[in-house]
Amino acid sequence: MGTRRPILEAHALPAAVYTDPTFFAEEQERVFSTSWVCVGTHDELDAPGSAIVRSVAGRSLILTRNQNGELRGYFNACRHRGTELLEADCTLGLTIRCPYHRWTYDRDGALIATPQFADAGVDRFEPAEYGLHTVRVASWQCLLFVCLSDETPPIEDWFGDLDRRLAGYRLAGWRSHLTQNLEFAANWKLVSENFQEYYHLRWVHPELAKVSRVQDHYRYQGTGMYCGQTTTPLSNNERGDWDALPPAEGLSQSNMASGRFIALFPNVLLSILPNHVFVMRLDPVAPDLTREHCTWLLPPSNLQIADEDFAVTRDFWLDVNGEDIDIVQRGQKGLARGSYTPGRLSPRFEEPLHRFHNMLADRFVGISQIPTGDETDDQPLYGTGINPLPWRSVENQARKVN
Repeated sequence: MGTRRPILEAHALPAAVYTDPTFFAEEQERVFSTSWVCVGTHDELDAPGSAIVRSVAGRSLILTRNQNGELRGYFNACRHRGTELLEADCTLGLTIRCPYHRWTYDRDGALIATPQFADAGVDRFEPAEYGLHTVRVASWQCLLFVCLSDETPPIEDWFGDLDRRLAGYRLAGWRSHLTQNLEFAANWKLVSENFQEYYHLRWVHPELAKVSRVQDHYRYQGTGMYCGQTTTPLSNNERGDWDALPPAEGLSQSNMASGRFIALFPNVLLSILPNHVFVMRLDPVAPDLTREHCTWLLPPSNLQIADEDFAVTRDFWLDVNGEDIDIVQRGQKGLARGSYTPGRLSPRFEEPLHRFHNMLADRFVGISQIPTGDETDDQPLYGTGINPLPWRSVENQARKVN
């Protein structure tokens, strides 16, 4: 399989991976049921009693916080006869109540009320045995995650050294300023792959290329389930779209000068700039349909920015995202109708895709493996210095394959 070859010999994925309904269903079970999947931003649960409802791999889930503010996650089904408890995001009181027969749970998932049930002739009924089924949940950086599998490593291991790389931004303190939801006719992987590579930058994004120049891109990948690149330095002499807002306080010189563009496996595209964060959360609906939830976050020092002052940054991202949506939808059409066979990857510009494809392949065959970094001796950890070419480590990659 071309995906498993070293980067200098690697091929792109076959068309069926993006178009076949059977593959899509398998992907939901093998990838999304076994991964830490992002379901929102952490401040969506800031308000007391707030709850969000999300779907992961076909399962409906509730996320909320208990009375002590601790994050909790449950399958969205009453333990009596399986009725959906919540239809959509809402504000709870102290309890979660089934709309059918009024079985009631506290925000720790314990069953606390069964109206008229205990007096109806039920033997040996123990309410403690009928609490809501829990799901693993975590708040990581500025995001919320769930994991349906008990065998998947903890989220700290899942993302490896990325916590340390991003520590200087202190993203837990950043808050959402604006959210927009989109839907488009392309497979979720095409969206992620497009974000990860910069081969297309000059032709699809001529304006973006002025502030994120191809020659200033570096790999930003260590041990962890992510693919990344950094633009160092960000250019603002021709366009000031990314320089329109004041930067966060306390950033290092490297973070002040850089943009970090990270695809968190499987479904988050995270753009971190000195003065804002742009999050794209991907929700696969069908092989050729993806919902994209876009959120802009601002640092604590900029939370009161007026909408008119934010408009330059917002509109720039909407223009770039519109260009991306157009090209990935055309990609989907070609894969579905063009009798495509996989082409070769560009080592210089598309190395993150090779990493992403192999993470995907690992999940499909049941390999629980977190990739190691690809730094070389002249590739410092934080994306500064000379941009390395991936074939310098081809010997090591060949050994791993063999």
